[in-house]
Amino acid sequence: MINYNCDMCGKSLVPEEDDRYVVKIEIYAACDSMDDDEELITDLDEEDEDDDDEVDSLDPDEIDSIEYKTFRYDLCSKCHSMYLQDPLSIKSIRRGRFSEN
Repeated sequence: MINYNCDMCGKSLVPEEDDRYVVKIEIYAACDSMDDDEELITDLDEEDEDDDDEVDSLDPDEIDSIEYKTFRYDLCSKCHSMYLQDPLSIKSIRRGRFSEN
């Protein structure tokens, strides 16, 4: 039998009794389109050569971890509701700041 715990509050989740929600997060580099400005392309070509030298010195597993990363979390119903209201924890970060006196 697989035991699940909420990754936010730690509550034990019983499959027959509790609702369990799965949150999957993917992080990867965005590939935005660029203008065809000659100067910009020349600058980028020079930067690419420097980047290629850096990438060649990295371990292949390091390269994968830089380009793409996934996370998976199990949540109880209460934490699921809180997560939907503030998925990036922006409100909780603001709450921790001191007011200006």
